[in-house]
Amino acid sequence: MVHPAISEIPDFIGQSPAFLQLIESIRQVAPTQITVLITGESGTGKEMIARAIHRLSPRKDRPLITVNCGAIPEGILESELFGHVKGAFTGASESRKGYFELAHEGTIFLDEIGEMPLPTQVKLLRVLESQSFMRVGGSRAIEIDARVLAATNKNLEEAVNRGEFRKDLFYRLNAVHLTAPPLRKRREDIPLLVRWFAEEICAKNRIQCPVFNEDAMNQLMEYHWPGNVRELRNVVERLIIFEKGQAIDSLIVQRHLTQAGTMAQQLPMVVNKSADQAERELIYRALLDIRVALEDLRRLMVTYHERSIGQSEWMPPGKQIIPEEDDHDTPILTIQELEKHQIEKALRRFRHNRRKAAKALGIGERTLYRKLKEYGLE
Repeated sequence: MVHPAISEIPDFIGQSPAFLQLIESIRQVAPTQITVLITGESGTGKEMIARAIHRLSPRKDRPLITVNCGAIPEGILESELFGHVKGAFTGASESRKGYFELAHEGTIFLDEIGEMPLPTQVKLLRVLESQSFMRVGGSRAIEIDARVLAATNKNLEEAVNRGEFRKDLFYRLNAVHLTAPPLRKRREDIPLLVRWFAEEICAKNRIQCPVFNEDAMNQLMEYHWPGNVRELRNVVERLIIFEKGQAIDSLIVQRHLTQAGTMAQQLPMVVNKSADQAERELIYRALLDIRVALEDLRRLMVTYHERSIGQSEWMPPGKQIIPEEDDHDTPILTIQELEKHQIEKALRRFRHNRRKAAKALGIGERTLYRKLKEYGLE
């Protein structure tokens, strides 16, 4: 069900009271210029809410600039946000606009605002109050007209009490507060989301869409989903790719939920153990989780290549996919080899448009740049 208020945003799927209340709040605040703080657990779709607000606002034809404050090193965050002038610091060979200038007449979305260091918070507060700033190393105030949206999965009030977040900035950002509900509070939306994700994934991968029987769907609805909508999508993708079009029942769902189980479910119970013993057990469990995740990634990529482009087109000399009945003598492709090939394929498909390639691979542009350098593909 797509709520009529935002029918132009197809990714909004749901019919639960918590979801519809959120949609109504978006509809009310979008046409205004007011600052909005979006909170919610990881994976609840906070960035999607910001995009919806922008799309329904008078600024929809202007830029929406998204900044992940937790992904930018503290030393360069100020320069990224406000830009710098030539010679402001070592390596500043030319002047550069920051994200706020790029968002002029549009919207800037500050994700993970709770990770912003205190010195930068001071400068952000000044921008919110005066709608102007100076580039790093500059002496001229630059006026901008940008609507600010911010998001965090932290409790900012507690961060304020701990001295980790400025109280005045919190009140300035908190003009309107929207909360993205966790998936466990909108369980009736899970069947709609499952079908939506399944159709999207099957169309993208050109495979037959499976049928989820009633028991399977009930099991998905009863699961607690600590990773929220993001985790649900990942599980649906695993089911579709690995089960290859067969009907999905509760046993299959249980197996994949167990494989994708979170660390919280697998933490060791400390009973009459020393702190060192408990820590060693925790590390051991973490290493097991990493091993399972890497194996799942290898299987997923091998399955994808077998289906889409065939083995002979891409296998490195002297290597082949090992058949299940003989896994002793044939060399195994490393995760790095598979990852490098996927990146090369994405770059070819999108004619070296890195933004589109990163989006297709499901990674950030910064991660893609790092991988290009790592694999010598620059």
